[in-house]
Amino acid sequence: MPVFRWGQNTAAKRSTDRLPPGQRLVTNWPVLHEGQTPEFPDTWRLTLSGAVEQEVSIDWAAFKALPTIETVEDFHCVTTWSRYDNRWAGVAVAEILALVRPLPEARHVTLHCYDQTGYTTNMSLHDFSRASNLFATTHDGQPLAPDHGGPIRFVCHHLYAWKSAKWVCGVEFRTDDKRGYWEERGYHNHADPWLEERYVYQED
Repeated sequence: MPVFRWGQNTAAKRSTDRLPPGQRLVTNWPVLHEGQTPEFPDTWRLTLSGAVEQEVSIDWAAFKALPTIETVEDFHCVTTWSRYDNRWAGVAVAEILALVRPLPEARHVTLHCYDQTGYTTNMSLHDFSRASNLFATTHDGQPLAPDHGGPIRFVCHHLYAWKSAKWVCGVEFRTDDKRGYWEERGYHNHADPWLEERYVYQED
């Protein structure tokens, strides 16, 4: 399994300090999400749709059969806590892109989740496609707990943690941008921790 050690989110880094501005370091792992923790449905499928050459829907067995990677990265929550050196393992975004082959006009993605809120979050295809991003099934060597998005969570290391959607069940490739659950409720559309992109009023 390939191991990627980006560690300090260097691609988005704006400071020589490892801790982004306005953040505090924690050693535990706080649980934060809207609504109740859902049960993993027996009928779960990862649906890949939209502006792609081929739409795909795969079940859990097929997903688990895909090649995996491991990353070691820091994790930053918009509620001001950060946790260093999280070890994630799962399916790289590159594997997902290879299954569907996004069309040249695809510019954005919306992630869909199976929780009771119908949670979504959005980002550019450029942010989604970073080599270290993955659909994680383990954290620090253990199966990803349901409260932390298990058994499958998208992890986008270089943006605030609400972009790392829990309980993922779909990726929609889009030609236009559509704000997600928290983005519609006042959070920043991009969410770079090094620029403290927390709220919509900070957008250009």
